Amino acid sequence: MISDKAVVSPKAKIGQNVTIFPFAYIEDDVVIGDDCIIYPYVSVMNGTRMGRGNKIHQNTVLGAIPQDFNYRGEATTLVIGNDNIIRENVVINRATFATGETRIGDSNFIMEGVHISHDAHIGHRCVFGYGTKIAGDTEFQNAVILSSNVIINPGCRVGVGSMISSGCRVSYDVPPYIVADGNPVVYGGLNEKILTNNGVDDKAQHHISNAYRLVFHGKTAINDDILQIREQIPEGKEINNIVEFLSTTRLGIIGKIIGE
Repeated sequence: MISDKAVVSPKAKIGQNVTIFPFAYIEDDVVIGDDCIIYPYVSVMNGTRMGRGNKIHQNTVLGAIPQDFNYRGEATTLVIGNDNIIRENVVINRATFATGETRIGDSNFIMEGVHISHDAHIGHRCVFGYGTKIAGDTEFQNAVILSSNVIINPGCRVGVGSMISSGCRVSYDVPPYIVADGNPVVYGGLNEKILTNNGVDDKAQHHISNAYRLVFHGKTAINDDILQIREQIPEGKEINNIVEFLSTTRLGIIGKIIGE
């Protein structure tokens, strides 16, 4: 299943039933799990650890050296889970320091031309649209959707089940379960389709909507918003996730920075 026209280091650890097409390039310190498909002209660089069932399309570079002036040549890692589809011309950098890692979870769909920088942490079942650019030290929880040509700046977090519209430039955290759009980026309502598809009923969605009404329609600080949510909104899984996300923001959230 490995083409004799591919360049595969004998030191690389290749699982069972792996297909490697002609002109792929696999370096020494690489692990590729079972049932992966590596299409032509893919480069898998040192430090890449890949699970099973991944499909890596043409001209993608995995484990590229981080584009970070703090990088000093350490042996660093990119960890990719299972059943991801990574389309053409994607670049994913490994971590800057040996103590960190760039991490991609399971069942993500990363479209053509996406760049994911050093030390980004991506959960499961996310979709990253065409040409999206992800800066370093960012975090994406599960089931996040980024439309085409989104720019995520360093250190930002995107909460579970949120969607960011095409062309947005994000410099603050995006809380869970919402649609974010515009430049500057603002709250655009609930991501109702994702909530419904994940079994969140109308009553729970109403509570989430009320929680965000307190956050985005008032002029209080985030700490005060959290207190109001706890006092006025019935507790539940989604509400707890929102409170935890707001409580741990460092940059502030879109449409409302920490001091407001």
